[in-house]
Amino acid sequence: MASELTATMTSVQHSTFEGSTETTIEVIQQTTGSSMTSSSSRTASFYFTCMVLIVTVVGAAANGLVLYAMVVSKQHKKQVLIFNQNALDFVNCLITAIVVSIQLSNISVYGTGGYWLCLILLSHASAGAAYYGSLINLAAISIERYLKIVHNVWANNNLHNG
Repeated sequence: MASELTATMTSVQHSTFEGSTETTIEVIQQTTGSSMTSSSSRTASFYFTCMVLIVTVVGAAANGLVLYAMVVSKQHKKQVLIFNQNALDFVNCLITAIVVSIQLSNISVYGTGGYWLCLILLSHASAGAAYYGSLINLAAISIERYLKIVHNVWANNNLHNG
């Protein structure tokens, strides 16, 4: 890693009684443009990644608990879109927790296995798919609720619960 080196030289002349002059040269070296990461920023990044891992694990546990409660109370058949939303959020949290834990463990990505690991998990493609599915499902829930409230008669005639 090449760093740029800047040298500043200052020349000062002093007069003395005998008429001779002294020349003092000071050299100040300063390094700039270093690409090294300081330990404090590396530490902050590590703690942020650990907090992301904690939040995703708690989110996965909470969504799993909601899914379990809906299945036990047989509400998953009546509230299909809400159940699907919780399932997508659960999958997204679970995949994100796996990706972040892989990033923290610094697994090498060499060869064919590393290529697929990078392609599917480390690129966040699978978490992105669950995220976009969740957004589409939220739009479907919003449309369904809008139709049930604003166009109540049409919704009762045309929308059916499974």
